[in-house]
Amino acid sequence: MSTLIAYATKHGCTEKCAKKVANKLPDAVELKNLKNKMDVNITKYEAVIIAGSIHTGQIQKEIKNFCKDNQDILKQKKIGLYICCMDEGEKAEKQFENAFPEELRKVAIAKGLFGGEFNFDKMNFVERFLVKRIAKVKESVSKIKEENIDKFVEKF
Repeated sequence: MSTLIAYATKHGCTEKCAKKVANKLPDAVELKNLKNKMDVNITKYEAVIIAGSIHTGQIQKEIKNFCKDNQDILKQKKIGLYICCMDEGEKAEKQFENAFPEELRKVAIAKGLFGGEFNFDKMNFVERFLVKRIAKVKESVSKIKEENIDKFVEKF
């Protein structure tokens, strides 16, 4: 089975998780970063995983547009959805709901909340300032949840 992982990442966490998922899946996987503005022909894939990260409460516009533009085709495929975010519990679940259209959430066979990272080396001054001020984090930190990635792959 051929699988596409279509993702958007700002500081690399979603891409890191996409590679982890790809390495755990048994079949051929192709990774496409939607931030690179490439056309993606999803008709050639049997399965599609869509992933993005949450910044200021929202997923990247590239993910929203990809879902909207391909919704009818995606509903006919085996799909998985995941987000990377630093929030947990109900707040993370709400962000997941806001990230993807309800029609896709209903048909997704695997859904995941993979945690996230604050990578100060990849942030600009304003981003670092806001993270320090709002999240009260003073240095880079990774909260990627390997067990959630494993559960996602198992369901998928």
